[in-house]
Amino acid sequence: MSAVQGHWREVSEQSLPAATYLNSTARTSSQVLIIVERKEDWASYFPSEGIVTAQEYLEQTREAEPGKRVQVINLCRSYKYLGHGYYCSLLAEARGHKVIPSVRTISELTRKSLYGLALDDLDKTLEKALSHHLYSDTEGFTLTLYFGRTHIEPLQDLARQLFEVFPCPILLVEFGRTNGWHIEGIKSGALHKLRDDQEDQFANALDGFSRKIWRVPRSPQVARYDLAILHDPQEALPPSNAKALENFVRVGKTMGIDVELIERKDYARLAEYDGLLIRETTSVDNHTYRFAKKAESEGLVVMDDPTSILRCTNKVYLTDLLNSHQLGMPATEILYKERPEDFERVGERLGFPLVLKIPDGCFSRGVIKVESQQALLEATAELFEHSVLLLAQEFFYTEYDWRIGVLNRKPIFACQYFMSKGHWQIYNHKAKGQDVNGECRTLAVHEAPRAVVELAVKTANLIGDGLYGVDLKQAGDKVVVIEVNDNPNLDAGIEDAYLQDDLYSLVLEEFVRRLELKRRGQAW
Repeated sequence: MSAVQGHWREVSEQSLPAATYLNSTARTSSQVLIIVERKEDWASYFPSEGIVTAQEYLEQTREAEPGKRVQVINLCRSYKYLGHGYYCSLLAEARGHKVIPSVRTISELTRKSLYGLALDDLDKTLEKALSHHLYSDTEGFTLTLYFGRTHIEPLQDLARQLFEVFPCPILLVEFGRTNGWHIEGIKSGALHKLRDDQEDQFANALDGFSRKIWRVPRSPQVARYDLAILHDPQEALPPSNAKALENFVRVGKTMGIDVELIERKDYARLAEYDGLLIRETTSVDNHTYRFAKKAESEGLVVMDDPTSILRCTNKVYLTDLLNSHQLGMPATEILYKERPEDFERVGERLGFPLVLKIPDGCFSRGVIKVESQQALLEATAELFEHSVLLLAQEFFYTEYDWRIGVLNRKPIFACQYFMSKGHWQIYNHKAKGQDVNGECRTLAVHEAPRAVVELAVKTANLIGDGLYGVDLKQAGDKVVVIEVNDNPNLDAGIEDAYLQDDLYSLVLEEFVRRLELKRRGQAW
């Protein structure tokens, strides 16, 4: 702890008010759940029925009381990707709970390349706050913020602004001074590491949290018609082939839209455009998400938007979402690394063969079909090296999968993706040449089974109003959702086989519609 922090430190002599906070909110229209990694993490505070462990929250679906809004405060020890804290926030969003921190905030705080964009303007506020105060004898210090509050009065306005951008219960902010004060880093803090005096500050901030309404900054308005398409010329299985990208450029010209293909190296140029269309396989853990976040922060119209990327790239979220809305899906169970005893019975419940999936797998990667209990144990040992949760799903074989393209809550194309030759999946990554993926057949939307199209649209609408590809299986009268893709394939010769240029026009027209609404200051 720096001398600066010690100078401003205060120890509260009043009782910790956290229990009062929890009990008072029970009388309002909100229901509060506080998630801790372990029960002992809450030992310094009054007990409450609103305290649940991460494991309890993950395993139990908690329904809000009629007319009540559920506020979840996630105080897990870590929010690392695919860890308990991450999954708690992910599932809270799937259950319709208002959660802090959100998955978006968690993801942003993992990389300075993401959160650094939001800090540039705050440095000016910081310099003004510290230039005339007691910081002349130090070159840097770390400040802990609790729900956007600090006892250092000159920094309270900055603390509030940081919480607006990164709503997180505990934030550790590193300040440095080189030719003026600036923020060197920001990350989430942990409840179990707080000192006695910090526990008082945390409890007081928690007590006041429900009475705060934090403003979400509005995106700047834009008025041009330049569209960037992010792609990777070296990607083996891109969501759009080279001919489709050429079609976007060509059709765009006829509509008065200047479409330009950009690559990862063009990150700094995003502000030059009005919109961003991502035609590269997305992941929360790579540059595609950073592009989406920066584009959004610059006021661009974005597909895939960051929220859709977060939701679609994790199958645990989709499982909980479909279950909570009682939409069809194969029988699915979540396996927890910490509960190996469950592995013995899952085969009895789902039957063999069954399918194991890593929650964020794509293009059939991280998916293993197991035929026996021994194979199940071997596969879980392999996959648990990458994630603390796995999905076990009943094996539902069909000759082909349906893919329904949905844009702005309406279906735009229907495809049948046949299994790869001699394989049980559409993609067989061990095959060579044309045998890697199966054949495709594209139909008019009205030619696809009505039950398939309706379920696809209902599912996509739960994710958002962007561009999605919903994968489904149909056997007789049974239709189930397999997954939702946030950047579905739009390939020349496949998805455009029926609509031809009209497919590209539909996507580009949606960008124009949203740009027009932004110009008029309306929400789309």
